[in-house]
Amino acid sequence: MELNVVGKPASKKVVRSIIKIDEKKCNGCGKCVSPCAEGAIQIVNGKAKVMSDDLCDGMGFCIGVCPTGALTVETRETVPFNEEKARMQPKIIDSSIVCYKCGKSEYNAYLLPMRHNGESLWVCTRCLPALIHG
Repeated sequence: MELNVVGKPASKKVVRSIIKIDEKKCNGCGKCVSPCAEGAIQIVNGKAKVMSDDLCDGMGFCIGVCPTGALTVETRETVPFNEEKARMQPKIIDSSIVCYKCGKSEYNAYLLPMRHNGESLWVCTRCLPALIHG
């Protein structure tokens, strides 16, 4: 068995989806930080950064809110997702994240990121059907 520097079993590499951030496109606005339920993204020196590959689940909820298109999903070899470590991360709440239609926040509605007319918005699950069906 291979051991890491602290004597624990080393994590095997896996191929999976993970968020990639283009620092040239990132404006450091931080809109991607709170949608990341796993706490993988933070602003460091004015740019968004995936702090640890094992925190990123690759779901991409952060992508829809990036106004500059700096975030994408890539498939590559990395360490496995660590659900326990992600669960232990402090949750960051952004009070500006509300449903664009009814104004409900994540405290009282399930919100989904969306793009509409080139703008990054949030929509709650109650307003989503009206958006889809008119």
